[in-house]
Amino acid sequence: MAAEGGGKENELKTQFTTREGTYKLLSLSEYSRPNRVPYNAQGCHPVRVSFINVSGEKDGSGDRICFNVGRELYFYPYKGVRKAADLTKPVDKRVYKGTLPTCHDFNQLTCTSDSVSLLVGFSAGQVQLIDPIKKETSKLFNEERLIDKSRVTCIKWVPGTENMFLVSHASGQMYMYNEEHPCGTTAPHYQLLKQGEGFSVWTCKSKSTRNPIFRWVVGDGALNEFSFSPDNKHIACVSQDGFLRVIDFDQMELKGMMKSYFGGLLCICWSPDGKLVAVGGEDDLVTVWSFAEKRVVARGHGHKSWVSVVAFDPFTTMVVEGEAGDFSGSDDEGEDSQTSRNNPGSNPGSNPGSMRERANSSHSRASICNADTSNVTTYRFGSVGQDTQLCIWDLTEDVLYPQQPLTRARTHTNLTNSLPLPSGSATMPRCNSLPHNAVHSTGSAPNSKEKSLTDGSIASGITSKFATLTLGDRRDKHEKHEHKRNYSLSSKSSDKLNSISKGHNAHSKMLEDYARLGTPCCPKLDEVPLLEPLVCKKIAQERLTALVFREDCIVTGCQEGFVCTWARPGKVGLSQTSSTHSTGGTVV
Repeated sequence: MAAEGGGKENELKTQFTTREGTYKLLSLSEYSRPNRVPYNAQGCHPVRVSFINVSGEKDGSGDRICFNVGRELYFYPYKGVRKAADLTKPVDKRVYKGTLPTCHDFNQLTCTSDSVSLLVGFSAGQVQLIDPIKKETSKLFNEERLIDKSRVTCIKWVPGTENMFLVSHASGQMYMYNEEHPCGTTAPHYQLLKQGEGFSVWTCKSKSTRNPIFRWVVGDGALNEFSFSPDNKHIACVSQDGFLRVIDFDQMELKGMMKSYFGGLLCICWSPDGKLVAVGGEDDLVTVWSFAEKRVVARGHGHKSWVSVVAFDPFTTMVVEGEAGDFSGSDDEGEDSQTSRNNPGSNPGSNPGSMRERANSSHSRASICNADTSNVTTYRFGSVGQDTQLCIWDLTEDVLYPQQPLTRARTHTNLTNSLPLPSGSATMPRCNSLPHNAVHSTGSAPNSKEKSLTDGSIASGITSKFATLTLGDRRDKHEKHEHKRNYSLSSKSSDKLNSISKGHNAHSKMLEDYARLGTPCCPKLDEVPLLEPLVCKKIAQERLTALVFREDCIVTGCQEGFVCTWARPGKVGLSQTSSTHSTGGTVV
């Protein structure tokens, strides 16, 4: 039931067009379970997609793909736009009982053509380290669920290390593991190492070294996703409390934060240059936050339901020559950080952070990327959501720098239609404008309090759409209750936690005031540019849960278990043009 570009709204689209040309769905490169039968997605955890290149060759011959569907985990050679997928020959397939895989990540540093390390997180809290090439299971962490009993929400190898990894849970806690250390046979006891604004870091009290090395408690409710910055110095986290927090990973210091319009934040991604962070969540918006300026630079409205994945496209970003600033911190901070990396044993008491060094002094952190010699003028990013739609966005320099004169030609940008603003308000630019009637209302009319917050700022259709705050509040309360239930602490550390909780409550009140609508942390809708997508297409029957930008294609995944490849303009391989291939398939 596919449609070529246009067609009825409920039909699936097989192509879309942007300024660089037409992207086309390659039905022969669709990955799924071998029988291609749609998975019954009701109540199932999201389908996630991970890639690894085991050969180092740029021709794609060493590309491998991993994705989970229900209780199953698949590992295939990924042929992309070059050849059709052969689903009859997975490199590895695993079927789990009693628990479901929720996320996974490859170790890019240690992979070879004969071996690859893949971490898999599960719905019951366990973490498994496997080698899908050798078809071995090397280790199982949190096997008895003594560390955390809640669902694993995100898992990643720590950049620059061969054996360190981070795991976040629905309890709101995040743990650092060393794969070479055991987890212990009893529940771990913790002592406070450092507390910051909205987070705290704990170390494991034990006579012998054991996992977890560190435990982070971040925000209130589930910690839904985290992501390392391109220079590997910072980690950005999004939580069910609606906050984005950017933290210096080694120094354990908060560097910036932002609040969603309402509801929890579900996904996050850094821009390729590390200057911007894009987030999406339960407010149906894609929000772009400037790490350099510590402010929201734009919001994107195009989805009709929760945004599940947001990702930048580094291959279509437009740049102009010039000097780029370093926004990672002050000059003194950079020197101190470099000194601590070069001398991990120097003055350890003055630096309670230096997380990678404390966890494993034998591995130095990843080398910092060289300073960028170009300035970005247009950022391209995409998002997918539970509305089954793929949105493509362009963020141009007139939005990033509204006070500067427009010196370059714009593409797919319309500044003539601006939002209706209160009298005396400054006009904000609006990119990729669409008619206001394209926005659909999904909620009831706002109450008087909500109306006072948005009065005169936006059309009534959008205002009514954002009047479902009570649902998010109930979910936050539930997650908060679950978060408290999953602590594993001794009686002494519990007493310490109680004293900390009092301070945490006062801090929560401060955060509540800080995140009120109309503040820099959470501006009103008429205070920042409102983007509308270049492309907004329905491409699946079930909610979309994966989006990856590759050099020659875009990869999407849906809850039914179908992983689709969209060839970039001019990148369709010859074998993809054959309609008689034995493994040919169609979009369902």
